[in-house]
Amino acid sequence: MAMTSKATIDPREAEHFGRLAADWWNPRGSSAMLHRLNPPRLRHIRQAIDAQWGGDPHGFTPLAGKTAIDVGCGAGLLCEPLARLGARVTGVDAAPENIGAAHAHAQASGLAIDYVAGELDGVGARRFDLVTSMEVIEHVTDPAAFVAGLARVIAPDGLMVVSTPNRTPLSRLAMISIGEGTGMIPRGTHDHAKFLTPDELTALFEEVGLTVTDRRGLSFSPGAGFHLSDDLSLNYLLTVRRSG
Repeated sequence: MAMTSKATIDPREAEHFGRLAADWWNPRGSSAMLHRLNPPRLRHIRQAIDAQWGGDPHGFTPLAGKTAIDVGCGAGLLCEPLARLGARVTGVDAAPENIGAAHAHAQASGLAIDYVAGELDGVGARRFDLVTSMEVIEHVTDPAAFVAGLARVIAPDGLMVVSTPNRTPLSRLAMISIGEGTGMIPRGTHDHAKFLTPDELTALFEEVGLTVTDRRGLSFSPGAGFHLSDDLSLNYLLTVRRSG
């Protein structure tokens, strides 16, 4: 039986990101910021994977034999590295245009990834060892319902990593005033009022029986670019597991 849940897709958000689909894989295009964010995200995810399953930190396929889902996958910028780490990957996105671009790029890359357009319900009753959702929750209509959906698809001994901007003056300045104001980020991408603080997002996970086990910041400096740090004020990653 397929899962049912409250719809969380905002059609305006889906349309906005759908317009960016053709340029998603261009590291100098409209999604350039995501290309810069991806390496530190992947480093954090890899560290969480090794901590969760005790793998060889120098191994190339720590997700061999495991399933992974990226919720709000865009055109597959995170799905493809997860597949190369050995996982059987599913990507879900609200914009059909993104899913089309993701399919085409995965095919050209020789990667077998299952892409689903629409709500998370589209994956049915499946559960996944690794659940990721990067820069998505700030775009949905109901964050609590979205978190409940993530909780439904994580396996009992699974791992979840979620990232999102913090709701601070710094994030407003960096992502909207500067990022969108200068065209580094497409205009209209963010609504600062919809950003969640780490405490607010942690509370949403606790309400559905999940435990946040690690908080990590994503910071920016001219010399190092985007990098992992202890400063959560711009952007942060939460590592989440089932309670108990």
